[in-house]
Amino acid sequence: MKDILKPKPEKVITKSQPERGAFAVMLRKETTDHIRSWRFIVLVALIVLTFIAAIYTSLSNIRPPGAMSHNPEQNFLYLKLLTVTDNTIPPFHIFLSFLAPLLGIGLGFDAINSEKNNGTLIRLMAQPVYRDNLLLAKFSSALLIISSLFIVLALLMIGAGLILTGVRMEPDEALRITGFVFVTVIYVAFWLALSLMLSIVFKQAATSAIASIGLWLFFTVFYQILVSLALKSLLPDPAQLTPEQAIAYNDVVLNILRISPNQLYTDAVTTLLMPSVRSLGPLTMEQMAGAIPSPLPFTQSLLVVWPQFSGMLASVTCCFGLAYYLFMRREIRS
Repeated sequence: MKDILKPKPEKVITKSQPERGAFAVMLRKETTDHIRSWRFIVLVALIVLTFIAAIYTSLSNIRPPGAMSHNPEQNFLYLKLLTVTDNTIPPFHIFLSFLAPLLGIGLGFDAINSEKNNGTLIRLMAQPVYRDNLLLAKFSSALLIISSLFIVLALLMIGAGLILTGVRMEPDEALRITGFVFVTVIYVAFWLALSLMLSIVFKQAATSAIASIGLWLFFTVFYQILVSLALKSLLPDPAQLTPEQAIAYNDVVLNILRISPNQLYTDAVTTLLMPSVRSLGPLTMEQMAGAIPSPLPFTQSLLVVWPQFSGMLASVTCCFGLAYYLFMRREIRS
């Protein structure tokens, strides 16, 4: 009886026990901050305007469905909305290869150093939360917003094509557009992870922004120029090579160019959005002998771009892993 009436000791919650919902709270807070920031609004407006211009140009240059029915390669109407152009502006996937990195850089270049410079990082780490929850919330919130943006754009494109043309979407088209969205998100995630890592390395947000934009310009504009100049000085003249040597020469050039994430993304989305693309390298006449001139199935196109996709995914993993390592070993002081 005495044991029953004896009051039970209260459960003490120590500061070392992080709250279970801390990550969800931080994720919601970071997502709200991104959505309400003018920087995000400007970048999204730029991509949406580019999307509208590219889709309008594609719709103006696509032939009627009846004219395309005789050629099976021309039946992918919704894929042509992303690839057809009249040469006044590039297709939408070419625009994305240039503009999409800015979205990732804009969401990550001041993710950590701004918190430290404002004095909020030391107060946040004093709370009962794990340190890695902050980094995961920063990366996951930006990735969630990026994924939502491109999914909404894909749905708007499908809806506009269905309303204006009345053509039903084929299952192969739906799979290819889904793959295009997924590859685009991975491409932006690489630049997000890279800028997040630079925000840990550099103390000032301006320095990390300049470093991120400098790397973006290098891989987008200058890398191909430097590779061309280096190969011209080191390798022999392609005009003096035999066909076998020319193929080996082109393979070397393509492998060097594919170090750039921009080249990997362009190769991947071009193959996914254009079913007639059978190879990303030179083909010999023996390899072309007996080939049926028809679009590749989605699974075959996926096998063609699997090395590019694996390379981009490995780049994202390496950048985020390095950012995680640096942040976990960083000493945080007031």
